[in-house]
Order: sequence, then structure tokens, then C-alpha cells
Amino acid sequence: MNSTVKIKIGIASIAALGLAAVIAAIAFLVGAVGGTRDSEEENMPRAYEYGTATATNGMELHFLRTRPSNIEPLVIRNNVSAVPHYGVNGGFFYEDALLSVAVLNDEPVHGETGRYGSGGANVKYARGTLVWDGALDRLSVQVVRQAKEIEVSDRARFWEQGGISMSLVRGEDWERQTAEEAAPLPDQTSLRSGAVYDKEGNLYLVVSSTKGTLAAFREAILERIGGGKLVDGIFLDGDGSSQLRSREKKLAGDGRLVVQMLRLIE
Repeated sequence: MNSTVKIKIGIASIAALGLAAVIAAIAFLVGAVGGTRDSEEENMPRAYEYGTATATNGMELHFLRTRPSNIEPLVIRNNVSAVPHYGVNGGFFYEDALLSVAVLNDEPVHGETGRYGSGGANVKYARGTLVWDGALDRLSVQVVRQAKEIEVSDRARFWEQGGISMSLVRGEDWERQTAEEAAPLPDQTSLRSGAVYDKEGNLYLVVSSTKGTLAAFREAILERIGGGKLVDGIFLDGDGSSQLRSREKKLAGDGRLVVQMLRLIE
């Protein structure tokens, strides 16, 4: 009897130890995963300011404020909220082809110059293109069809991102310009994104988490971004492509993959 009891107790003890080991292993793995995520976030860019604001018209905006030297266009073929970078979505695309200019130091980011979908052209239309002239540390919006038409001081030190002109200082005439550039679905209530800059050369990457027309998004930006010092900017791709990732916020749009983003370097 005593021997049998001892055997039963031994088996129970072993089982308990096995369960404890499994629990400990699970806890370790969870901690390791959490530690990896914490470590990843710790090593992500910090040279930016995150902000959010709700405009009078109800548009809720999220923005990353940084210097243009801290930005580069990057091909990701993923959802912005899921990549190991901070930033927002870029311009228009179809399947795996970029339909908007996306150039870094005179090289399209998605293939050879002249190849369809490489980022070397605003396909079909001359459109508002945000340009950072690295030699002068100056931003501008230039309406071009081909990336090579851009005017900069040093073609080895600049980036450009195509979109649609926002024309922030043109008053009511801005809508005529967006029509000339064939802005898609301007009157549809959609998620929106854009990039604008102020008189001090700060760049704001802006994404909405509520839906609105192109006009409502532009109105919200003028009211809530830049403290009345905005100079100009462009609309980026919208609807489900309106995506953002930062330490403070993730916006996945409708979950779709985008070809390219504007990412923060540091």
C-alpha cells in the first residue's frame, strides 16, 4: 500500500512539474515576443512629433511632423501599419505599378527609369508633385508628368512624391486645379491622406481616420495643421490606402497593401 501511494504521489508530482514547465515556457515565449516588439519600437525613429486634431467639419486628423530631410519614398508592397517603418502611404498605384512619381536622388524607387510603374512618372496626367531640394533644404510643389521635369539644385540629393495639388494659397481656384489633374472621386466620402509643409520648412504627413470629401479634408488641414503657417502640399492616395504608422498610432485603412510609402529615416 505504501509503495503504491508513493508511486501515485510521484506521478502526480511529475505531472504538476510538467504543467508548471509548460506554463513557464509559454510565459517565456510571450515575454520574448513582447520584448521583441518593445525592442523594435525602441529602435524606431524618434525625430518626429505625432499629433491628432478634430476639425469643425468633423474630420479627425492624425499627423507626423518632421523635417523633409528625414523622409524618403520607399517600396513596401504591404500595409503601412504592418511594416517595420514609421510614415504614411505614398501616391497612386495599380496592382504592383506606381502611377505617381516616387523618386530618390534621381532614381525611381520601383524600377528602372522609363519602365512603366517604376515611379518615374505621374501616369497619364501632369500632377502636383512634392519635391525636397536637399541642397537648399527647401520644399515645393511642381506640376509635372515626368520625374525628369522636376527642377532642383542637385539631382544627387533630392526626393519627389507625386499626388494631386492641394493649392493651399489659391483660394476657391484650387478645385479647378484638382480637376485638371484628374483627382479621383473628389466628392466621395473617403479616408484621406496628404503631405503639407509650413513657412519654416516643416513637413506634415497627414491621414484622416474619418471619411470626407477632398474639400473637407483640405479644409480640416487648413484649420488644424500648421498653426496658420502652411504654404502648400499635395493629396496622396486615399480611401483604403490612407495608412499611417508611428509609435503612438496605427491606421490600416481598409487593410489593403500599398506599393509605396513615405517613411521616416530617424
